Amino acid sequence: MKFLEYKAKAIFARHGIPVPRGVVASRPEEIKDPPRPAMVKAQVLIGGRGKAGGIKPADTIEDIRATAAQILGMDIRGFRVRQVYVEERLEIERELYLSLTIDRSAREVLLIASAAGGMEIEAVPKDQIYMEHIPTLVGIQPYVLRSLVRFLGLSGNVGEQVADIARRAYRLFREEDAELVEINPLAVTRGGKVVAGDAKLVVDDNAEYRHLEYARLDQDRTPLEQEAHEKGITFIQLDGDIGVIANGAGLTMATLDVLNLKGGKGGTFLDLGGTDDPGMVAQAFEILLKARPSVVLLNIFGGITKADTVALGVKQALEGLHAGVPVVARIKGVNEDRAREILAGVGMHTADTMEEAAELAVRVKAGGA
Repeated sequence: MKFLEYKAKAIFARHGIPVPRGVVASRPEEIKDPPRPAMVKAQVLIGGRGKAGGIKPADTIEDIRATAAQILGMDIRGFRVRQVYVEERLEIERELYLSLTIDRSAREVLLIASAAGGMEIEAVPKDQIYMEHIPTLVGIQPYVLRSLVRFLGLSGNVGEQVADIARRAYRLFREEDAELVEINPLAVTRGGKVVAGDAKLVVDDNAEYRHLEYARLDQDRTPLEQEAHEKGITFIQLDGDIGVIANGAGLTMATLDVLNLKGGKGGTFLDLGGTDDPGMVAQAFEILLKARPSVVLLNIFGGITKADTVALGVKQALEGLHAGVPVVARIKGVNEDRAREILAGVGMHTADTMEEAAELAVRVKAGGA
């Protein structure tokens, strides 16, 4: 379960994490008594809103409504803006980064922080990133908070506030069954107050039965994710531009990891599961193509799902939609020879291993194959 910023901030506030005052609106005329001066922020499940013009300052209520009208309806990297969050404008003196996520290899929660807030953590040099595993049995201990504050170069009241927010964020992470809690930026204002300038929250879908209050909420899915959900297809939109299709969540995640290691970035997570229906494969492929990937990476192991079934579905989708997107395919398992024949007939790039396929997809995207 992914939450838009305003919903995530409401949950943050419930756990005692300071957030700016704000109001949400779907139409400019709904904005009655907003904080002023304000930042008008597009509510979409994607980063890069500011660069796309989805976050703008406004002073008077007339300016706020006019700015909201400009932002509502915008298309930000394929995400249509349906709501804006009008939030108190902060006088920021310093921006920090703070997040908690799951390190699956260590099977522990990982605390990540940096003094270089306001930018993507992937772009921050490793020597400027604080990382500490939090053992589940003991939780976040005072010595961890002290080392965090020291690494960030903080002291006094600001350091105490950051330590308290980190402690509360960890409690939120555990109590809400989260997969990700991210604050970027964690803003230090000119008055010395530390506030969550932004908020990202992802809660494990498998824990929905423990959070019935979220089950009653409309899920913050993208239009394509909603379309896929209604058709029983596991589909998640990501930040990259290489479409990834595999069968089985584990194989799909492994494909994304290998693609990342080869210098690519997944734009979709599409898990075909165990379907043996070419029509369902074609439907899934059609949804993926609507995300406008630069190249599609198909990684299939034919066990329960036969390799030629997937190939037929992909061929059906490509021919029916007249799609010109290049496809890199690695298919192994039941009927793989027949699958290769089918794919060769529609001009796909093929590879023998997952690593070769990921590397080839990156080259094809760059125009080198």
